[in-house]
Amino acid sequence: MAAQFGRRLRKGAATTAVAAVAVAALSASQAPGVNDHGRQAAADATPSPEASASDGSATGNSPYYTDLPPLKSPNPSPSTGPAPGGAGATEAGIPATVLDAYKKAEATLREAKPGCNLPWQLLAAIGRVESGQARGGRVDADGTTIKKILGPQLDGNGFALIKDTDDGAYDGNSSYDQAVGPMQFIPSTWAWAGRDGNGDGKKDPNNIYDAALAAGHYLCRNNWDLSQQSELDRAILSYNNSRDYLNLVMRWLDYYRKGTHEVPDGAGTLPGNRSDDGSGASPTPTVPGATTPAGSTPRPGPKPDKPGKPDKPAGGGTTTPKPPTTPPGTPSTPPTTPPTPTDTVDHLEDAGTAKLTAMAGDAFGRRISTRAETEAGKAVAKVRVRFTIVGDTDTTFTGGEDVATVSTNSSGVAVAPALQAGEKTGTVTVRATVVGRAVPGLDYKATVTERAADALARTGDAALTCAPGGTFANQVEVKATYKGAAADGVAATATLIKSADDPAVTDKGPYFKDADGKTVRTLTGLKTDAKGLLKLPKLYADDTTGTFLLRVTTAGGATLTVELTVAAAETSSPAPSASPSA
Repeated sequence: MAAQFGRRLRKGAATTAVAAVAVAALSASQAPGVNDHGRQAAADATPSPEASASDGSATGNSPYYTDLPPLKSPNPSPSTGPAPGGAGATEAGIPATVLDAYKKAEATLREAKPGCNLPWQLLAAIGRVESGQARGGRVDADGTTIKKILGPQLDGNGFALIKDTDDGAYDGNSSYDQAVGPMQFIPSTWAWAGRDGNGDGKKDPNNIYDAALAAGHYLCRNNWDLSQQSELDRAILSYNNSRDYLNLVMRWLDYYRKGTHEVPDGAGTLPGNRSDDGSGASPTPTVPGATTPAGSTPRPGPKPDKPGKPDKPAGGGTTTPKPPTTPPGTPSTPPTTPPTPTDTVDHLEDAGTAKLTAMAGDAFGRRISTRAETEAGKAVAKVRVRFTIVGDTDTTFTGGEDVATVSTNSSGVAVAPALQAGEKTGTVTVRATVVGRAVPGLDYKATVTERAADALARTGDAALTCAPGGTFANQVEVKATYKGAAADGVAATATLIKSADDPAVTDKGPYFKDADGKTVRTLTGLKTDAKGLLKLPKLYADDTTGTFLLRVTTAGGATLTVELTVAAAETSSPAPSASPSA
């Protein structure tokens, strides 16, 4: 077993194009139709024409494993245990800790984002394609990979060009980014998508629980419903912008939906073919003692020339070598790399963002717009701008994220997702920065005000009366509204006042009781419920009779004054006695 996991990956036998042909062949060999879950089988699930990848991707479009699932059903025979390294049934086996992480991520997302309908099998399909289920389940008891799994450095040489965004914190590479961990997140994506899935207080892309939960949140952003094929396509393409990748993930998703089972950690099968047709690049565990720079991945060197036979001289003569085409001593000119759009950005400018204000719990009506410009003020398109909410606040972007990365459009403008106000009031700072470029950030201020009501009204009209020393039969209930809609979570105060002209607290008449049964005539810390309703505690009366006033006020200035009457019960006069008969 150790030898199996210690060996190097064999050179990929299929390129992306070959994988696509294989997918088509496999589709033709399997019966079309509807699977056991009532969904369209992957063989028939043609990606929606309108599906397109979002700006950027979770993996930076790094290479992935192109191995196809077997034709044989994944359901193992009950009497046959899975044999590590085998095919067929064992291909469906997922290492225990890895499988547990997928299922826990699904359960968490079911509560956090129920409309997403994320199946754990989708995480398993992506995990299989990205890292071979964490290299066959080589993880410790906490779910962290035994060795880091790194993709090739994204230096533009056969891959995307993504310069370092994390100072090597995750990938050990301070020059270029590399995809990290079992779900292959690039550092700039992990910075906002990272999650703590195992509750240890850390967000580690090398931990399968953290990575699986992060992948789930990433796939569920933008309010996508993954039970809809078109939105599932978009989510998968946003993970890696490749149609072949989409087809392959769909194939594994359909395979795992038909059945799977648990195998011991470290006993999963290892994939061998990769989309870049290379064996030296990752996702491959780093090897201690390697001489390559930290975070970089060695690339295959040129194959040595095969020894050949010496040239035969013609007519018994000797072969005259050709003179060099370049005179000795001429310095070679290194190739120049044209600057990327990111390289040309000199600064960020506000692109007409209006005043940002929202009530606690509400969505902000306006969004932040930022323009990337050159030194001459020319707009720069296709530049990734990262928006980060900083400081002590519970305000987030829609979807619960506090970081979002958006590419600039043809006008050089990046528009941040809508902000969702939290419960903490005050000023919120959102900072815009250019990904991969050290230029000053641009700060935006947003204001969160407390929840408010602009109107209060009683929900009933029953008279509020009581006899001296008694208890009011009816409790006071009011409803708060704001612009005609129920105002929930609005702070309120109830006070028994002296008169309409004197809002001071009265010292006689009706009163409330505190938890110890003591008399109180002012209640603070009250809040309306989800329907904007507020029901006050019971009211009691002392021996003073008369008409009294109860005033209810809320944040936002809504006020309601209610009359309370304390009066002695009326006694009936005795009937006059009859006059004696004469």
